[in-house]
Amino acid sequence: MAVIGAGTMGHGIAQVAAMAGYQTRLTDTNSDALTDAMSRIASNLAGAVSRSKMTQDDADAAIARIATAADPTASARDADLVIEAVAEDLAAKEQLFRQLDAVVGDAAILATNTSSLSVTQIASATRRPARVVGMHFFNPVHIMKLVEVIAHPQSDPAVIAVAREVADRMGKTTILVRDTPGFASSRLGVVLGLEAMRMVEQGVASAADIDSAMELGYGHPMGPLRLTDLVGLDVRLNIAEYLHRELQDPKFDPPRILRDKVQRGELGKKAGRGFYEW
Repeated sequence: MAVIGAGTMGHGIAQVAAMAGYQTRLTDTNSDALTDAMSRIASNLAGAVSRSKMTQDDADAAIARIATAADPTASARDADLVIEAVAEDLAAKEQLFRQLDAVVGDAAILATNTSSLSVTQIASATRRPARVVGMHFFNPVHIMKLVEVIAHPQSDPAVIAVAREVADRMGKTTILVRDTPGFASSRLGVVLGLEAMRMVEQGVASAADIDSAMELGYGHPMGPLRLTDLVGLDVRLNIAEYLHRELQDPKFDPPRILRDKVQRGELGKKAGRGFYEW
């Protein structure tokens, strides 16, 4: 398996792939990102060992299954499954899939971890759209149990089956979703998050109290505003703008508070401030 992109999602996908026994190449053109990714994977595994969730031998074996590289096409060349986890930018993903299409074997499966973009359009950048599938993992990947598998009109049912089998081996539960803007999870999650932002904007309640309402009243493991801080306000803004444009639905129109925070650089946990101080 090759995982392209060593950021928040990519390092987590590489970790669960290696834990599931897959020989995994983690690729990023940024060498610092690769170093940080391996450090985070080692820390996650050490934590699992300390909590008796896995043995030290199993943690060491998982680390040994991960190789890092700077060249995505070279790393993907002989992979059976390539999972793309680069920035949520359609043009960047299309360009990467064109490059991958030129080097991988005919039997290889190309998967995108996009959370909302058109899998159909990404697949159309290749000569093998039937062998392209969406595999939307959730953050943090090593903890969250869901993988959203996205089928587009030209999907090969056998490819969909393999994607679900791989996720199952990683210890995940899959849902199958038709390719539509936002799929199931992002479409629902973004609506909830944007409405929570509007409530803060209108002074209905504080961010912490709105999150507590969903955590304690509805059993959500994390409130929508804290989750937004974890995902990144810039990422949420991009997704909301995409859904608003594609679906022409006013409920996806990003509220002013989100636009203002992004403009000020208050991007959430990664920036030290979003709807919370970190």
